[in-house]
Amino acid sequence: MPEGHSVHRIARQFAANFAGHRASVTSPQGRFQVGAAELDGREITSSQAIGKHLLVGFGGTASSPERWLHVHLGIYGAWDFAGAISVDPTIAASDGRMGQTGMRGAGTDGEHEDSIASIGAPRLARLRAGETEHADALVEFPPPPVGQVRVRILTASAVADLRGPTVCEVLDDAEVRALAERLGPDPQALTESKRSAEDRFVARAARSGQAIGQLLMDQSVVAGIGNVYRAELLFRARMDPHRPGSAVPEDELRALWRDWTKLLRIGVETGQMLTIDGLRGARRAAALANRADRHWVYKREGMPCRRCGTPIALEVMQARKLYWCPGCQL
Repeated sequence: MPEGHSVHRIARQFAANFAGHRASVTSPQGRFQVGAAELDGREITSSQAIGKHLLVGFGGTASSPERWLHVHLGIYGAWDFAGAISVDPTIAASDGRMGQTGMRGAGTDGEHEDSIASIGAPRLARLRAGETEHADALVEFPPPPVGQVRVRILTASAVADLRGPTVCEVLDDAEVRALAERLGPDPQALTESKRSAEDRFVARAARSGQAIGQLLMDQSVVAGIGNVYRAELLFRARMDPHRPGSAVPEDELRALWRDWTKLLRIGVETGQMLTIDGLRGARRAAALANRADRHWVYKREGMPCRRCGTPIALEVMQARKLYWCPGCQL
């Protein structure tokens, strides 16, 4: 499942290429016809992410106030882009890599992850919007929908196709506020101050008797963390995943939040969940190209810990795989 950094990058894609433009909104698949009709013809005014939730704002009309397209990609969802798509300047100023994507014929974990054409769950065996069997073939605009497109957002120069989301719905302002209140804090969200977000995480984690490894995956405690970031954050903190949140001192919870803030920022800037500090030169290039070189414990079960040599453990915690080091984290 795409984690929070990818969804923030999708929001930036919309802000850079769609905001300020009137859009045709359709549902080629037919499963979102009513919602598409409500948004069709409106101007896209904004886009933002809260954790794994994307909110694209559509301006009001004479008969209807502003509306929001709310999307949660889940395990299988992805956005495909075609037309005059450019990289968000804030991303281009960093590494310029554009998201956790899959691609036809991918050979390594990191190959083609700099794509700005497809962001979301891996797509290993399909053509994205605008692609053809031959790279030199002329492509019409807009390209015909490929596969089961739930929503197509089309402007005069760009198109975005959504496939396979878990949630796809239209919300009003009150429903967006309720969503933000229900979700845990997100360091990159625009809905509250940085201090308020940190305090809210600490309060929610500290009052729970659940294991900290469970709490980091609870989107009502902190929004955006998935399996990769959960494992890596706990390892970096040398924290036992089974320790109850209520047993973690406040200073350690605040340090955990601030490390999450740092890793999320890196993820948004690079498009990669880079969790090993100090990577330079060839080591950084290797980490960007291959997941095996960018993480401390994730997907390294049975292998020696990079710090202490203890074999990395793998267990199931609340139906999700948990990777951790019994040597460093006890």
